[in-house]
Amino acid sequence: MPTCRRKRVLLTEPSPELLASLKNDPSKDVYYLAQTGEIFDTYEAYAARMSFYRLKQFQCEVTGKSGLDYFQALESERQEARTMHSRFPDPLKAAVLKAVQWQVMGRLDHLVEAVFDRFKDRFYPDERVLVDIQGEKYSARVLRVFTPTASPTTSSSRTSPGAQASTSSSPLPDEPQPLHKVAEDLKISLKDSIARDDPRQYLYRVQILDEEQQPGSRSHDKKGKEAAKWSGRLMDVHCDIVSRDRLTFSKSILRRFIRDTVDRAPAVASPWTVKPAIAERYGVNTIIPEETRKGIESIKKGEIDKRKKVWEDKEGPASKKQKKMAAAAEEKGTESLHPTQTMLPTGAARALAIAAEKRERDAKEKAEQEQKAKEENARLAAEKKKKKPIRYPTEDFDVVIGDREKKNGMKLQRPVPSRTAMPFGRDNSTNEAFLMTWNFLVVYGQPLHLSPFTLDDFEQALRHSVVDPSCSLLAEVHATLIYNLRTVPFNRHSAVVSLVRLKESNVDDEPVLGVSIDELTTAMADIGNNWERAPLRHSEGREGWEESLVGCLKDHANFGNFPRMREILTRLLFAPDTSAAPEASGSSIESQASSPVPVTLSVPTSPKFRYYALPPADRIAILSFMCDLAISSKAIHAHLEWCEEQLTALRKEKIEVNRTKKQYIEEMNALSGDAKAGEAAANGDEDAAMHESSDLSEAPGSEGEPETTPRGKETRRTAAKERELARAKMASQRQALAEHRRLDEEVNKLERRLEGIEREFRKLLGSLRVKPLGYDRFYNRIWWFDGVGAASLIGSGGAVQYGTGRIFVQGPSEFDCDILKRRGEDVTVRRLQEEGSDGMLDVGEWAVYNDLEEINQFVAWLNPKGLRELSLKNAFTKWWPHIGPGVRRRASDLAAAADVPDARRSARTKPGVDLSRKPYMQWTNRKAMNAS
Repeated sequence: MPTCRRKRVLLTEPSPELLASLKNDPSKDVYYLAQTGEIFDTYEAYAARMSFYRLKQFQCEVTGKSGLDYFQALESERQEARTMHSRFPDPLKAAVLKAVQWQVMGRLDHLVEAVFDRFKDRFYPDERVLVDIQGEKYSARVLRVFTPTASPTTSSSRTSPGAQASTSSSPLPDEPQPLHKVAEDLKISLKDSIARDDPRQYLYRVQILDEEQQPGSRSHDKKGKEAAKWSGRLMDVHCDIVSRDRLTFSKSILRRFIRDTVDRAPAVASPWTVKPAIAERYGVNTIIPEETRKGIESIKKGEIDKRKKVWEDKEGPASKKQKKMAAAAEEKGTESLHPTQTMLPTGAARALAIAAEKRERDAKEKAEQEQKAKEENARLAAEKKKKKPIRYPTEDFDVVIGDREKKNGMKLQRPVPSRTAMPFGRDNSTNEAFLMTWNFLVVYGQPLHLSPFTLDDFEQALRHSVVDPSCSLLAEVHATLIYNLRTVPFNRHSAVVSLVRLKESNVDDEPVLGVSIDELTTAMADIGNNWERAPLRHSEGREGWEESLVGCLKDHANFGNFPRMREILTRLLFAPDTSAAPEASGSSIESQASSPVPVTLSVPTSPKFRYYALPPADRIAILSFMCDLAISSKAIHAHLEWCEEQLTALRKEKIEVNRTKKQYIEEMNALSGDAKAGEAAANGDEDAAMHESSDLSEAPGSEGEPETTPRGKETRRTAAKERELARAKMASQRQALAEHRRLDEEVNKLERRLEGIEREFRKLLGSLRVKPLGYDRFYNRIWWFDGVGAASLIGSGGAVQYGTGRIFVQGPSEFDCDILKRRGEDVTVRRLQEEGSDGMLDVGEWAVYNDLEEINQFVAWLNPKGLRELSLKNAFTKWWPHIGPGVRRRASDLAAAADVPDARRSARTKPGVDLSRKPYMQWTNRKAMNAS
């Protein structure tokens, strides 16, 4: 039966009105739900029930699948039931059902355990089993079962190696005998059932099935030939070499079979009962025996008494309740007598009044005592709760910096990360797209055939604004993305179609940068049409990549996936009129943006020259769009699958390395005593021991006896034995010391390998999903992008490498901001105190720590008593050997680049600047492929 919120869904019974109308109005129209057989008298009830069944909140009781509607869950249960009944041995079903009938067990698992232990070594005629012959298991069928009182006639032709044959010559009994009857009675303990009816005394006559029916055998392999040898043979065997296939009989399958065939009432100590239809089919008694009924009632009574006792112990003695009830009844009875008090004698009335007053006074005092007791208990509970120490780590907002932490030097305010030091200042959208693009190109450097480059080099390349000398980094990045997007499906002339639709939807076509849609589509017509076949060779400097870029945008872009398409294509295909407003080819776009005069483009030109006039924000928008498309390419998908496989292999290797390391450490601990003694012997104790032994060898016999006497010879032999033992002990200690040192070196190697596994794990995991280093107490995300994907933290010579060489801070997400708001105004006050007004980041806002001292201050500010900051601080501790050197090396590289003297000047650039000597211009793509 499908379940909803862990409760079985019961079918709706017909209403009393509907049942009454069956007699009064048999022709009344009703609404029938065919899938369940339910009947409703109104459409509203029918629709409500159907809507309930269609909700995705049901669970298949057999498989545990959730998120299904009622009919899906019901079909899943039926399918599993069909599969289970087809697998479960038919000869075993009746015996199992007879064993579980009327059993009182609280948990189904206990019932399954009891039944499994009873029948795992008991088999029935016509049952398919596995027989172990000479170490191989063969499928066979049980033809006949011989009880311990009957045994088959010995037949050598029916006995094979590995099978046990009966040696009795008594004739075979023809009448059927009851099999395993003792096992069907679960009231008998397992030990007693084996003693009364030992399954090992049963003998089974089996026939090996044909070769085709053997599991996992083929005619050409060894097992197939052996199966052919034993095919059709008869043999008599005991249960120790007979078993069932796990697909037909196991605890899980037995549990599903019992759950599907039995039921139990919800009352206390209710017995498990076989469903009536199934019991009738398999001949299970449905009338409970009187002895069994009495036993169940006794169990039920004991369980009820036990629960009653527990309840009374919890609520207090019943006598107090009875006293209260008696007092209330007495008072009520007195009140009922009040109207007739005038009819009583004066003395009796006075006595009743005194008794009533006394009861009222006692009740009042008792109520006051109970109130005082409640107040005292509440006070004690409050004090206990107040004194209860907080278990750390806990929620970060619950951690308050005390005076002790302040005296110990804990920082109260976080160092303010710089917003202006971000690559593109306070332009958060551009910064985020820039970081995402760089991360994508570095992470997937292997499938894209790109060598890693630093974030600084990428930033400078995006600011490169001259045609000559050309920037190899820009050419390689765009060319590899263009090659990758050739494998991504696209719609020919997608951008042109999108522009035409925009024109048709607008009444007035306002030009963008002075260029109309007709002019733009005309200029696009003859550029980049052959982009998916144009060779962009590395040896030729990727010549023509700008035209291929326009062609790629023409076929992949539209206003839906690239909103700035029109403006960027206009900048790529049109130049300003030099006669009206001269523009130097090497001028930067920042000067244009700062000019109050709007730029007007009117002269069609080649994108080869116009790309370098694009502002960095437009270049980032192009690369971000191309990266979003490239993520769906086959090369990236294949790389992701490869990363998953490598991660699995690394996890297994890490487990093996840790196991070996633990084994070595245990061996070192066992050798530690001998190793210390051997080290002491190596430091001089050996000479002392040898000196003492030599003194013993030269010692004369006791009492001045000469060495030639028998006693002197004995002394000399004893001294020689002691010297030999001393030498053996020292040799053992030296060997233990050498073994200890060897194991220590092996442990050091394994630790270095574990460090390498962690670095490789970070690289591969960063390819699958980019995750922040952690979160601080205010849900700011801390990012460190180094060492992921194709980038490495350690160079070939062991030198430190970096990608960004800094720590980025991103403001909390909208969801996290909602959590902060629910905390109330106290969180805002804390943020002002601990972050400062300048350090509070909005949603999606970025800032950065460039200086190592600032990063150290930030790590010192983290409070390990909070869950989030403890995890973040542990991450910093784990990766600090790479974070710190990376930040220092970046600072050193920036200082070296600033101090490089200008040996020559270029007429195309500013005086004193030699672009060819810039670090980003010296980058080369060592992974480039020349194939077109």
